Amino acid sequence: MNKAGHRRRSKKPRGRDINGILVLDKQAGVTSNGALQVAKRMFGAAKAGHTGSLDPLATGVLPLCFGEATKFSQFLLDSDKRYLTRIKLGVTTETGDADGEVVEEAPVPALSEADLEAVLAQFRGEISQVPSMYSALKHEGQPLYKLAREGIVVDRPARQITIFDLTLAEFSENELVLDVTCSKGTYIRTLAEDIGKVLGCGAHVTELRRLAAGPFTIECAKTLDDLGDLKTEGGFDALDQLILPVSEAVGDWPEVVLPELTAGYFRQGQPVQVAKAPVEGWIRIFQEATDGEEKKFLGVGEIAEDGKVAPRKLVALP
Repeated sequence: MNKAGHRRRSKKPRGRDINGILVLDKQAGVTSNGALQVAKRMFGAAKAGHTGSLDPLATGVLPLCFGEATKFSQFLLDSDKRYLTRIKLGVTTETGDADGEVVEEAPVPALSEADLEAVLAQFRGEISQVPSMYSALKHEGQPLYKLAREGIVVDRPARQITIFDLTLAEFSENELVLDVTCSKGTYIRTLAEDIGKVLGCGAHVTELRRLAAGPFTIECAKTLDDLGDLKTEGGFDALDQLILPVSEAVGDWPEVVLPELTAGYFRQGQPVQVAKAPVEGWIRIFQEATDGEEKKFLGVGEIAEDGKVAPRKLVALP
């Protein structure tokens, strides 16, 4: 209670109660959070969050989570990604991309496709990568990019990442276009810089487009302009057609459907025995369809040592 003896009322979130995922095609020149806030206002959503930042220079797939879907944003943050990037050879910049000042220029050697393939082969598979000083990683509570802008450089431990696929899509005398599929935590700017070092001429990213993040691809993404046009034409009803179910955040995980009685125990946080469940790993859980209704997403679980499905994150959907 406050000093006057009145009980404080909890503030209800302003906005509509929307639950699900929007796959945004972020434009260049806007931050991920800036794009999120515009989309949130367009939908009039009470709660929203993004699933890992794209640099302002970058475009492409940025899944936005609304309502209960925000509980699963970490899984999308941890998912594999695919990028198409254009790399300029012979020029090194302060930030590793075209937004930074040029710090060094060097002649580009004559390179054949075979020469480039031999270099790219060194970056496929599991490799070590030192994060850029212009990344959002934190050092003693401060984002590295803020320290870098103050002229401060700190040691960054190398991290193990995996480049699942690295394809040379195009090349000319001083430019490469690479199609990259990689694990979480991969910095494409750093990859470009490291390739430039091996080639002996330096390099930086001039264009970066994310083609996929986890189960979401560019084909199902909409731009902010698309959203604006849809809202003008059909209001919230038109926009809401773009919202994917919360379960799609883990749409590429194995699925288990529980009978209604078993689902009740699971929703109370109890591990349950499930016939024909996977023997290990994380799974998405549904309650079987009843009374003509569709099956209901309950959340995600993990196979425990005793073989039961243990609840890990549950949703509060009607």
